Amino acid sequence: MDQKVFTEIFDSWSVARKNEKFWTEGLAKEHGYKTPEAMRSDFKRQRKSMGIESKEVVPEKIPERVKTNAKILCFDIETSPLCCLTWGLWDQNINTQAILQDWHLISWSAKWLFSDEVISDVLAADEARVHNDSRITKSIWKLLDEADIVVSHNGDKFDCKRLNTRFLYNGLPPVSHYLSVDTLIVAKNVFNFSSNKLDYINNYLGIPQKTETGFELWKNAYFGDPKSLKMMEDYNRNDCEILEDLFLKLRPFIKNFPNLNLWSEENVSVCPNCGSKDLNWNGKYYYTYTGRYKAFRCDNCSAIGRSRELDLSKEKRKTIVR
Repeated sequence: MDQKVFTEIFDSWSVARKNEKFWTEGLAKEHGYKTPEAMRSDFKRQRKSMGIESKEVVPEKIPERVKTNAKILCFDIETSPLCCLTWGLWDQNINTQAILQDWHLISWSAKWLFSDEVISDVLAADEARVHNDSRITKSIWKLLDEADIVVSHNGDKFDCKRLNTRFLYNGLPPVSHYLSVDTLIVAKNVFNFSSNKLDYINNYLGIPQKTETGFELWKNAYFGDPKSLKMMEDYNRNDCEILEDLFLKLRPFIKNFPNLNLWSEENVSVCPNCGSKDLNWNGKYYYTYTGRYKAFRCDNCSAIGRSRELDLSKEKRKTIVR
């Protein structure tokens, strides 16, 4: 949804009564939507991505979906279990010779930040039955090769390494260099959640959660059941959407986020985390052991930062010892 349209709709929505039929055919048609439900869903998705959960919690200023030249991709993968021969169920040390079929990709999903489209791919039934993931490995390779920044949950230890393994197996070269933002690492380093699982954190923060599944889904998808493969793709797509929700919640707290100033062609400072030009140099300072810098807070995403230049005179710098 266009930012101008969102702001216009938001003003009316925020004052509408609960019993008022707000999403009408006329409103949808006026803004180019086929149905009121399609418009409502688009509005709700954008509203939640901005952290606006309800009419009861309306911010003084609506944060913008800032467009930057950086291509930021949220992604998630689903992989198969191994098929092994084993002598029992408990405390097994499985020899590599007991592996009948190694793991492979089952599906993947991805979403360019703020895009309304979730892109995904899943094994066809005949591919799953012979455990051939070459087609979907190539499709995710092409997407990652375009990205400047990738966002994942446990991607640094799992998703990225797993994909590299299948890229190598399927004869693909490394994808072009990208910078990784792992929300699991952010959760562990910056916060103290009781659990760092994606579903738990989202539930704790009151944002959308994972689709409930069980091991039966993975087993049936492994053997090529078409219905299970479709369910797996839907499950995977939802994971990608809720990952974006979590990323946007955590973004102001992410330290050492890839500096979006580097993707800006304008000679003006922007928020390193979201790319907004609305920086509030509020008169506060950022102190290091031997330096003082002017500090700011982003009026859009609330991230904090500092200038690169020391805010000390040459004479004062000479007096600082350590």
